[in-house]
Amino acid sequence: MNMKQAKLKAWLLIALIAVCGTVCTTSCSSSNNTPKGNNVSAIADKIWDFSQTHPDGFTIDARTLTEPSEGIAVSYAATQNTHAREQLDKVVEHALQHDGYVGGWYNSENNLYYFDSSKLFPENSLKEALQFGSDNGQHSVFIISLYTDVPLDGKIAEISKRGTLLVGTTGDYRPLTYCEPSGDYWGFGIDLASEIAKTIGVNIKFVKTSWPTLSTDVMSDPQLFDFAIGGITITEDRRKTMQMSSGYLANGKTILCRASEKDKYKSLSDIDKPEVRVMVNPGGLNEKFAKQNLTNATIMVHQKNEEIPSLIAEGAADVMITEITEAPYYVTSDSRLAAPLLNTPFTNGEIGVLMRNGQDDLLQLVNAVIARMKEDGSLRQLHEKYGLVYTY
Repeated sequence: MNMKQAKLKAWLLIALIAVCGTVCTTSCSSSNNTPKGNNVSAIADKIWDFSQTHPDGFTIDARTLTEPSEGIAVSYAATQNTHAREQLDKVVEHALQHDGYVGGWYNSENNLYYFDSSKLFPENSLKEALQFGSDNGQHSVFIISLYTDVPLDGKIAEISKRGTLLVGTTGDYRPLTYCEPSGDYWGFGIDLASEIAKTIGVNIKFVKTSWPTLSTDVMSDPQLFDFAIGGITITEDRRKTMQMSSGYLANGKTILCRASEKDKYKSLSDIDKPEVRVMVNPGGLNEKFAKQNLTNATIMVHQKNEEIPSLIAEGAADVMITEITEAPYYVTSDSRLAAPLLNTPFTNGEIGVLMRNGQDDLLQLVNAVIARMKEDGSLRQLHEKYGLVYTY
């Protein structure tokens, strides 16, 4: 082989390497691009089939065709008002180029399925999700684990922007809500309120209210707090003027008395005698119950609910009208006291969260948190923590 042939062979080899490199580069980069044509259509076909069995709404990962169990889904403006199978391809293509998620729901008013390319935020990033929704012209965002919409112009958005959930509570109802001299709050209701604040992704601040002023404080203008919690019984009277959540704790009227006299009280008739001094806190359902059902007993009203058990134990009164949620705590903490009718309460009801009308989005979220805690066992754990009977 002469010098000229050798040079020609070398140039041919270099050219061949260059061509192969170009082909390889093109092939490799193509494999990383968003699927086009038939691939997008095939994914869209599967998402369409999935949507037919999930008319109430869904969020699905277009890359894996799996549903995320948590997160906050927010739609992109670019795919707004996209519906029907023939428009689904563009939604899938946009999703694969961005965050990979497709949301869908069935509109029963026009019998159309709507689809959007969606961005998924962590569930502790509600503020960021709401901002993204606002930037993309949305009306709401969707918390997947709670299956709950959060409107951009509702009460939750106001709380998120403020950065603090304001919770009204009396702080005098152990073990549901109690305020220590230091100002620290603890109790079943306090823990539940903290879980709601955590779900919204904000801090929490407790605002002191009282049983006589509870309804007035809930409906005050300007608003003092977002909702009230801690030993508030669900009643039709309250629901006529305010909103109440689902029940999270069984409740019923019962009594506390001195342990030395526990055999003396076996029914309301045993209590409804002139010589029996019955002590209640003012303004709440305990006082109302006593005045309606104990017309012969001597009713004594004491301003501070948390002081009444000790006054009973010391002999300042004979019986305290209380709840099955409160009585076990005092019996356990003071051997001088007894609750002889604990298992046969005079009434049966539930305790819930109280808020003013017009906060439907907040009520929906509170109910969703309660439902989730019932389902995952955390509400039972809360009952066990405070020595309360779980009935759900």
